[in-house]
Amino acid sequence: MAEHEDLEQYCLQLARQAKAASEELLRVSGAQKNQWLLSAARLLGERSVALAEANRRDLAAAPTYGLTDAQIDRLRLTPKRIEEMAQALREVAALPDPVGEVIWSSVRPTGWVVHKVRVPLGVVFFIYESRPNVTADAAALCVKSGNAVILRGGKEALHSNLAIAAILAEAASEAGIPAHAVQLVDTPNREVVGRLLRMPEYINVVIPRGGESLIRRITEEAQMPVIKHYAGNCHVYVDRTARPDLAESILINAKCQRMGVCNAAESLLIHAEVADSLLPRLCQALADRGIEIRGDSRTCRLFPQAKPATEQDYYTEYLGPIISVKVVASLDEAIDHINHYGSHHTDAIITQDIDAAREFTTRVDSAAVMVNASTRLHDGGQFGLGAEIGISTDKFHARGPCGLAELTSYKYVVYGQGHLRE
Repeated sequence: MAEHEDLEQYCLQLARQAKAASEELLRVSGAQKNQWLLSAARLLGERSVALAEANRRDLAAAPTYGLTDAQIDRLRLTPKRIEEMAQALREVAALPDPVGEVIWSSVRPTGWVVHKVRVPLGVVFFIYESRPNVTADAAALCVKSGNAVILRGGKEALHSNLAIAAILAEAASEAGIPAHAVQLVDTPNREVVGRLLRMPEYINVVIPRGGESLIRRITEEAQMPVIKHYAGNCHVYVDRTARPDLAESILINAKCQRMGVCNAAESLLIHAEVADSLLPRLCQALADRGIEIRGDSRTCRLFPQAKPATEQDYYTEYLGPIISVKVVASLDEAIDHINHYGSHHTDAIITQDIDAAREFTTRVDSAAVMVNASTRLHDGGQFGLGAEIGISTDKFHARGPCGLAELTSYKYVVYGQGHLRE
């Protein structure tokens, strides 16, 4: 943990070094990047004792930060989690290098050639909380896609993050990766974030990963583009033709498989035609798993254990054992409810009606729309896209899982033979 007398100069140095490294990375081969990833994976295993010791320092200080038991668990680095972190680096190494990919090309009538080529974004400022493994994951994805990255983790994980960053730096030296391709902010001083957000001449994009208040702050202060998602208020809509067994299994997985994540279901909508027969069954299945039901008047009548829902309940991302429930009169009402109250993250329809499925997928304005599948499947790895740095609810420039391709842009490269415009 460091203190810097001249914070502005410290931030300027980080930004300038990252910019220079991003330019050096343009000359680094895919083989070098993969060598770095595999060396770092090896070193994580070899230094597991030192990593555990650094992590113990963070865990010892955790109560002073007011962390909950769940937050402390996310902070903890076990031998299994260290191996999983190393395996994640190996998996990124196995992915195709996106840099230099020709996305599209055309030979013009007079013989000159246009290529649309994938290129890095440049410098990524990545801000995140709690989990130390994110340090390795984010660095891996950014550098593999040709970007330099400035990492700002939470103060509660600083010792763990510093230990991981030191391993990444050692592996970078072995592989010929620029020394400042990965830089970790080594001070908990909150002013660092604000100062870096005001350096668009060096930093090309900011990616915040954390609570809604953090993301809103970053969005308001950043002078460069932000890739973000504010919340994961995800819905499961049970249509009038839904198979009861399918509806129950998908709903339980979407809500209960892991509650504290952005793609867990937070709201259940059910068509009025099947509410009498199906709603009590679904609510009881949730209640049996410790889920509190907050519903509209018809829900409370059909399932007396439910509590009356407020307007705010339908906007809320609970990240825990609560779900809002509403009976809707039609598919149109379900779609309108989702587009109004939802966060445009992930929403699902359970139906046997192909026309209803098409209407839902066309009109629900979310990053991922699921038909007869759990919202929990919205994930880069599950989609077959490889690792991801997060899930974006933006429409520009990336939407949904942000993997290697989403950490790139493109440029046009033209080959001619003295061609001129007439």
